[in-house]
Amino acid sequence: MKLKKELNLLDVFCIASGAMISSGLFILPGLACAQAGPGVFVSYMLAGLLATTGMLSQAEMVSAMPKAGGTYFYIARSLGPAVGTVDGLLSWFAISLKSAFALIGMSAFTAMLIHVDIHIISFILCLFFVIINILGAKEASKIQIGLVAGLFLVLLLYVVRGLPAIQIQNFEPFAPYGIKAIFSTAGFVFVSYGGLLKVASIAEEVKDPARTVPLGMILSLFVTGIFYVLVVMVTTGVLGVEALSVSLTPINDGANAFMGNKGRIILGIAAILAFVSTANAGIMAASRYPLALARDGLLPDILMRVNKKFKTPHIAIIITGVFMVIALFLKLSLLVKLASVVLIMSFLLSCFSIIVLRESGLQNYQPQFRAPLYPWLQIVGIIGFGTMLFNLGKQPLMIALCMIIGGLFVYWFYGRIRVTREYALLHLIERITAEELTSRTLETELKEIIRERDDIAKDRFDQIVEKCQIMDLEHAMSMDDFFQLIANSLSESLKIEPKVLYDLLLKREQESTTVIAPGLAIPHIIIEGDHLFDIFLARSKKGIVFPDTEQSVNTVFVLIGSKDERNFHLKALAAIAQIVQGSNFSKKWLKAKNIEALRDCVLLGKRLRGQE
Repeated sequence: MKLKKELNLLDVFCIASGAMISSGLFILPGLACAQAGPGVFVSYMLAGLLATTGMLSQAEMVSAMPKAGGTYFYIARSLGPAVGTVDGLLSWFAISLKSAFALIGMSAFTAMLIHVDIHIISFILCLFFVIINILGAKEASKIQIGLVAGLFLVLLLYVVRGLPAIQIQNFEPFAPYGIKAIFSTAGFVFVSYGGLLKVASIAEEVKDPARTVPLGMILSLFVTGIFYVLVVMVTTGVLGVEALSVSLTPINDGANAFMGNKGRIILGIAAILAFVSTANAGIMAASRYPLALARDGLLPDILMRVNKKFKTPHIAIIITGVFMVIALFLKLSLLVKLASVVLIMSFLLSCFSIIVLRESGLQNYQPQFRAPLYPWLQIVGIIGFGTMLFNLGKQPLMIALCMIIGGLFVYWFYGRIRVTREYALLHLIERITAEELTSRTLETELKEIIRERDDIAKDRFDQIVEKCQIMDLEHAMSMDDFFQLIANSLSESLKIEPKVLYDLLLKREQESTTVIAPGLAIPHIIIEGDHLFDIFLARSKKGIVFPDTEQSVNTVFVLIGSKDERNFHLKALAAIAQIVQGSNFSKKWLKAKNIEALRDCVLLGKRLRGQE
């Protein structure tokens, strides 16, 4: 069962922003300052810039493949089901861990108001968010919009009131532990930008996802990154390193310094809003990973069940909630580092996946947003993320390695024996080695994703093209020989003698040339009979020579129909005209690998569609 499409740009922006602004702002600055010194706001800036490389790569892939599961889905389609299983499981765990971190932070702030054990508060809140997410993504998103709006207003107040209160001497010395410490701390706070992963995983539930999700991701990272840098800079400037380094509530303490107790209470409420939004978005996003893995047969089918009433993956949501409750008992610093390791790995794999997808030559990989500065942006990302990983220390890397081995174990003993999936890396290897390693399964899947993404409903023209004859001619030939070839090929299906068809085609060409553009001809004739219509497609890389034309023809659409099909005949001509005028049609047509690839060029061409 499909998930319900009901989220818009505001929903996407608020889910991503709310998922990012929580512990990364209300708890981590103190811990990060202890590692980097007054220059800690630069660490946030560097982490944000590096996140941009992964975000733009993810934005491209999600615009091409807006499916539930986010990074898992397109990494599995680019690097294979083994790597996809590892990434899917690790991303599920990482987002759940980050959400558990948010619940702990929220409980700590709530405990200031009511004296109850924070684990009890965390459990109750987790249960509440599980129920909200089962009721529907839109319901969860409505809560998210209100939370994020209130949060940004409070943070704006904090920055405006705090900038005049900054004491410049609090930034001296700027980097007491060296520049390297600022860079390594960027890896530590990178978990703050993990919300971008979350929004990619719910792309299937977004209206017009190919445009909405990338735009929402870009706006969210830009706005959130600015707030991170400004808020951390203000906090450092008003508190100083000594006070900030030992604070687990740094923003509250900063507000108290220049707005008094009233400011501390306001920022405490903002912190609770931030943690609520992160936990809510986390459960929403994390639950889509096991759903996507189960759809592909890499996890048990029970995880792909969608509630008939609410159209949400209720089983995956419940299991995600259970995992978050277990994670509540992990050590805080380890929780942060482990989540950061997994998120960094997902961003790194996203950069690598873009390179594989673009270089594989997949015709139906058609993103509506393309990451700029390819491949340099991705290369910078891979190097930067790799450096960050090794700067986080041995313990989180060893735990992550154990999780990778666990993911491979799940694939080897469960997924491998149930799933055989084609992926882009095989196409790249095939392209390099010239050995036949692939079939059409990935291209077919991408074609169906494009149809769903662009809301393409099949009409009669599509149905005819899906069944029509297509020829890929290896040798140059004359128009007469080509018409004879068409007549022989279509005579049986149309129940007309080859000579009759040939004469009609020749007569039509003598009336006026059917070459309507350089390299393109559309011969079309009327035949005797009732309810007859067919299309014949041909490609000739070396060209078909039509009389009185300077350039030989590489692309031919032949339309043959009876008189009662005249109206559809005109509609088919209009459809072809729109398709061939589309961007890069000629280039795609000449580069198509085989007959089915030629067929896809027409089926996925941009045109107005109508049912008939």
